[in-house]
Amino acid sequence: MAQTAHSLEPLLAECRKVIVGQPQLLNRLLVALLCRGHVLLEGLPGLAKTRTIKTLAAASHATFRRIQFTPDLLPSDVVGTLVFDPKQLTFTPKRGPIFANLLLADEINRAPSKVQAALLEAMEERQVTLGEESFALPDPFLVLATQNPLEQEGTFPLPEAQMDRFLFKLRVDYPHHEEEIEVLRRAHLTGDEVRPVVDGPFLLAAGRQAQQVRLDDAIRAYIVRLVQATRPGHGKVWKGKELLRCGASPRASLSLQAASRALAYLQGRDHVLPQDVVDLAPDVLRHRLLLTFESEADGATTDQVIAQLLQTLPRP
Repeated sequence: MAQTAHSLEPLLAECRKVIVGQPQLLNRLLVALLCRGHVLLEGLPGLAKTRTIKTLAAASHATFRRIQFTPDLLPSDVVGTLVFDPKQLTFTPKRGPIFANLLLADEINRAPSKVQAALLEAMEERQVTLGEESFALPDPFLVLATQNPLEQEGTFPLPEAQMDRFLFKLRVDYPHHEEEIEVLRRAHLTGDEVRPVVDGPFLLAAGRQAQQVRLDDAIRAYIVRLVQATRPGHGKVWKGKELLRCGASPRASLSLQAASRALAYLQGRDHVLPQDVVDLAPDVLRHRLLLTFESEADGATTDQVIAQLLQTLPRP
């Protein structure tokens, strides 16, 4: 395990040529690659969300497409459409930019709901239906989406069904003082310095090995207890009031299990530790929980709820 995980270090090294700091962000993106899971990056403009994803794509031989989501975007601009041939009197499928290994959905909440819904089938079933025919997407296929958490005018919040299809929701914060100085030093870099060091088959093989990491039944039971504790009626209170009106589904349990194995694999271990689950729980759960209106008014956040659950539930 340690030797194979070490072979992924060149990928991180290439990314660090351009990206300053953000070790946890790069780590989670690598976990998502191993799990073939989609990622939603949330952060203010100028925090290198798009640049990070483009750098990750440049460091691999995987095909990469970027879609700038705008209010006038149509579903056919994403998944493709059927083109009528007047000579043959037939319809020919024209595939959209979604047919790539890595799809950057930039500012995904700028597009209306019907465009966001065009991704639902692709994200879950990894296929696209055009007319009466379904087309398989390349393997691996990952949607890496970005959104701005503050500017809500002219945006369309993602529906809960789509949010649940993201493996992680990662929050990108401001860099530290020393890191921002280094950003200024590297301002002249264009990203051309990054060279591809891994390909799709290698990532798929590494992902299969990661899913062979041993996970004890006690940790599996801990994952289930943690996810079930997010569901209404489990006694989570904030200032005497119920915290959540909707909790995480079994898809969250599956995501947390797969991500924990991938994280242990990246650290060169052949087994999952309870700390792996604790470290990943906020990123896996924060976008799957809905607060009650009362708890939102009192200033509670989903991260606070998750932190409270992690402190309360006994670990194996």
